[in-house]
Amino acid sequence: MQDTRPLLLDTDFPSVTRGKLDTLQVNLGYRCNLSCVHCHVNAGPTRTEMMSRETIDQVLAVIDQAGVKTLDLTGGAPELNEHFRDLVMEARGRGVRVIDRCNLTILFEPGQESLAEFLAAQGVEIVASLPCYLEDNVEQQRGKGVYSDSVKALRRLNELGYGRDPQRVLNLVYNPIGPVLPPPQQGLEADYKRELGERFGIEFDQLLTITNMPISRFGAVLLAQDNYLPYMQLLRDNFSEANLQTVMCRNLVSVDWQGYLFDCDFNQMLAMPLLASDRRHLRDLLIDANLEGDAIATGEHCYGCTAGQGSSCGGALDG
Repeated sequence: MQDTRPLLLDTDFPSVTRGKLDTLQVNLGYRCNLSCVHCHVNAGPTRTEMMSRETIDQVLAVIDQAGVKTLDLTGGAPELNEHFRDLVMEARGRGVRVIDRCNLTILFEPGQESLAEFLAAQGVEIVASLPCYLEDNVEQQRGKGVYSDSVKALRRLNELGYGRDPQRVLNLVYNPIGPVLPPPQQGLEADYKRELGERFGIEFDQLLTITNMPISRFGAVLLAQDNYLPYMQLLRDNFSEANLQTVMCRNLVSVDWQGYLFDCDFNQMLAMPLLASDRRHLRDLLIDANLEGDAIATGEHCYGCTAGQGSSCGGALDG
């Protein structure tokens, strides 16, 4: 697989500095039951990297030390980590907001039969990937049968109160199929709600539009199809300086499965460590959790977060 990393490191992207740490985004491992085309983590069923119990205990210690308000759990499929439920219960017991970035189909994997009920009981916020409301587009990105399983999972979550009860938040995520920017989030959300509501009776809270980053699998596809340079030009042409104030890296630290720290999930995949220096670990945050004012490591891919409406793990920045 071709790698865009060498093309992204040299950049003229504006400098950005950190605000107060609010969120830990923790990658619990790269194993997943799917192998999606747009996945910037290269997750899949054959991956073996998984966060250990020791490192999870360090995550909880940092939450206590730094006063973290939000724990954002990612993967792979984070639910496949054997310590996932313990971590969720420990965090929720501390009053921390917990987000599970769920691919929906995981609800039907062997051993996960009670997962939906567990998430509902814990009041976990679900951010579910559904890259389109049309079956063909979803299966083009994520594989055969994924759409029907996703619909089934959403209906099950609705039965448990998700998307209907304010204490059971259900947000969906849209990624474009190709090298284009997402359409305006508000209008697309209305389309999703209409189509999924009329066809399946599905309800959800918000749609989050996320720009595809020119890294990992998607980056390799861009290079293979000679679309890398045009796509980067598209991102640059649509750069919005206003988005610099609300990019997610200003208040978030990304933690990889070994406990090492990065400014965001994308920098994690590009091996661009926090402070662009020697690798820092959760242990370092236990000594000093004050990162405010520190410089953020940037690259050409940062234009993806600041193009158009902007893009973050919470959707468009300018909504």
